[in-house]
Amino acid sequence: MTDPTGLGTPARHAPGRSSRKRHWWRWILVGAVALVALAVLAVGLVIKLQPAPPPLALPAGRASAPAGPIDGTWDVTAGSVAGFRVRESALGMTNDVVGRTNGVTGAIVVSGGRVTAATLRIDLTTIKVNGKAQAQFAKSLDTARHPVATFTLAHPVTVGSALTAGAVVTLTATGRLTMNGASHLVIFTVSARRDGAVLQAAGSLPVSFSAWGIGTPAGYAFLGSLASHGAAEFLVVLHRGGADG
Repeated sequence: MTDPTGLGTPARHAPGRSSRKRHWWRWILVGAVALVALAVLAVGLVIKLQPAPPPLALPAGRASAPAGPIDGTWDVTAGSVAGFRVRESALGMTNDVVGRTNGVTGAIVVSGGRVTAATLRIDLTTIKVNGKAQAQFAKSLDTARHPVATFTLAHPVTVGSALTAGAVVTLTATGRLTMNGASHLVIFTVSARRDGAVLQAAGSLPVSFSAWGIGTPAGYAFLGSLASHGAAEFLVVLHRGGADG
């Protein structure tokens, strides 16, 4: 069909089809935005509603008077705890990811007012975060090939008469931390005290993931991340070998 001028009449597109396309694209966009908002909210709730436990420290409360000699071999016993603490960040919020295990063994030797030897072993395969095993941390620590982390004292540490008397003492220790197939010297602070027949010690060691070849867990992908360093924490309860209790 032609108009009076002889020019062809342009073809007309059905208005309904174009309108429906725009309608569906709007709903797809709205849905995508809603999914991102829900993911952001979920990450925020995880960060906010799961407070991290405090760093491992000596038990609160007054200690009992020391019982028995200080010199001797002290074995790690029940009540000992070790683990890690790593800072996580997401959407401007921060929190600590904390792992814990009671799989701690070892012993220290005290002689002449000095800690002359110490070895601690931590079973990394038993570490749990919020009471659950985490596959991503097992992969990062490569626990399949290196299931145990070991700390060995490098130099004797003087404990002094205050520990013998039952006071809390703060010591600086140097030792070798072996983990994930790598071994490095670390220097850290330890708080220690005697509680009756028990010797207690707590502290933390700085750990740079790259130094021990530890892969950083993915965290929350583009929504957040975990730091590239953390701390190994411990609280050990020791009984003197051959002593009662």
